[in-house]
Amino acid sequence: MAALLQRWHTGRVVSVLATVLVAAAGGIGWIIANQLVDVANQLPLYRQNIDAKIAAFHLPATGQVGLAAKSVQEIAQELTNPGESSPPPLPQGPTRRQSKAPPAPLSPVPVRVVAPATSAWTEIHDLGTPVLAPLGRAGFVLIFTVFMLFKREDLRNRLLRLAGLGRLNVMTQALDDASGRVSRYLLTQVLVNAGFGTLFGAGLYLIGVPNPALWGAVAGILRIVPYVGTTIAATLPIALSLAVFDGWLRPLCVFLLVAGLELVIANFIEPWLYGARVGISSLALLVSAVFWTVLWGPAGLILSTPLTVCVVVLGCYVPQLSFLHVLLGDEPVLAAEAQIYQRLLAMDLVEAHAVVGESLKGRPLVELYDSVLIPALSMAEQDRHKGALDTAREEFLFLSINEMIVEFSEYQAEGSPLEDDTRHPTARILCLPAHDRADEVTAAMLAQLLEQKGFPTLSLPIAGSSPGDWLGSLKAGGNDIICISALPPYAFAPARAMFKQIRARFPELKVVVCVWGFSGDTDKAKARFERDQPDRFATSRAEAMEHVQELVRPKPEATPMVA
Repeated sequence: MAALLQRWHTGRVVSVLATVLVAAAGGIGWIIANQLVDVANQLPLYRQNIDAKIAAFHLPATGQVGLAAKSVQEIAQELTNPGESSPPPLPQGPTRRQSKAPPAPLSPVPVRVVAPATSAWTEIHDLGTPVLAPLGRAGFVLIFTVFMLFKREDLRNRLLRLAGLGRLNVMTQALDDASGRVSRYLLTQVLVNAGFGTLFGAGLYLIGVPNPALWGAVAGILRIVPYVGTTIAATLPIALSLAVFDGWLRPLCVFLLVAGLELVIANFIEPWLYGARVGISSLALLVSAVFWTVLWGPAGLILSTPLTVCVVVLGCYVPQLSFLHVLLGDEPVLAAEAQIYQRLLAMDLVEAHAVVGESLKGRPLVELYDSVLIPALSMAEQDRHKGALDTAREEFLFLSINEMIVEFSEYQAEGSPLEDDTRHPTARILCLPAHDRADEVTAAMLAQLLEQKGFPTLSLPIAGSSPGDWLGSLKAGGNDIICISALPPYAFAPARAMFKQIRARFPELKVVVCVWGFSGDTDKAKARFERDQPDRFATSRAEAMEHVQELVRPKPEATPMVA
């Protein structure tokens, strides 16, 4: 606000003083204090209701509850003062026998320590400390705020110099990001608290509580203190409703009003608004509030969210502190493919299905295969080749993914089926795995997508046999297209061996080699197949389907115009 006022040519001193006065809200505080004094003056008028409410909390003297309470009080007194359970006998005059007996020892006299009378200065100190201590802390905060506003450019430049001249770009982005997030948080907090105070005041007005605007303003201001301000703000109107109204219905309505508003706003509205504008997870907000409160007390509770925002921004821009962004940020730390693979490793098929279903919303099936399931299978293949995947989990993983593919067979892909092509009525698409079960699963995915597009498709399994065995029994027509499916990390060698066998047996067939997820140069990848290269090379499902479409229905060549 000070920078905004200074841009309007109001001057540094005027802008800072105006900002401090607005932040202190002295006028609003004066109005609220006057109304609180007015409420205190009206409390003697409600003395009868107050006495009735206090008497209602007393335990009855008769009945089973009263007798039980009396017994508990007697037992507690006996345990705390065992020597005073029975009163001492009254003194009697001496008899003839007692006159001859030696005098009995005197009973001990109880001693009571009496504190000396305190001086007037001590009483003033005891009464003023609870009030002056918070005012003193507020004064220190105010002084530091004024000086920081006056010297904000100097502080910014010193921070940039401390980070180093070689990191000016990163630090500038970090400062802009932090200031933007904190500003959005403060603005959102003001709007949310104003809405809470308005709704709370309107509810109190409908219930009939005196001075509803006062209690709404107090609730909106005290909600600046997270988790505690609402409780303090609700205590006064609840106590006032107990004093004003005869029964218990309206005080209960006040309690339900503040509880309902706080539950809805704190659990639904604030996490949604703050998470979207601040970039901190809800759990991190709670943990940070506890941490800063233990460290700095009430001031830390109020500043917990802005301070945590600065910590998260540091984690974004400083690589050594990236763990802070991972722990406190609201961005998902595990991608969908990593979540699916981890859940399948844990043999939790239900949650893996849930993640897949969430990833499928609003996107075509081919995109789900290319960006989610294929990367998950690649992670599994890397662990399998390193020997880190045991047999039981490997079997569960492949069976689960095959089950997902079967479930997706009824999923309607985008686009219309392929129209009948009279030039190639018997053309088929043969999807062959290059080497292992991962290649077999990816070939089944491609076959499913091509079949949903209207292509006559056939997917051949490995079934524990070598490629030469089932290639010998394979019957392919002259118009068929073969798609070899291979999944990294070891994909090129099996794909090249399979391609050579197919080319040797069926030299007239068109062959599309698919190495899923390959990110290198496709021309160099095709060169790795030596002199006899495949007709097409694909790295994704969408690209493979496009190549098949071109091979089945080649585009007509443009005929030159004759002059």
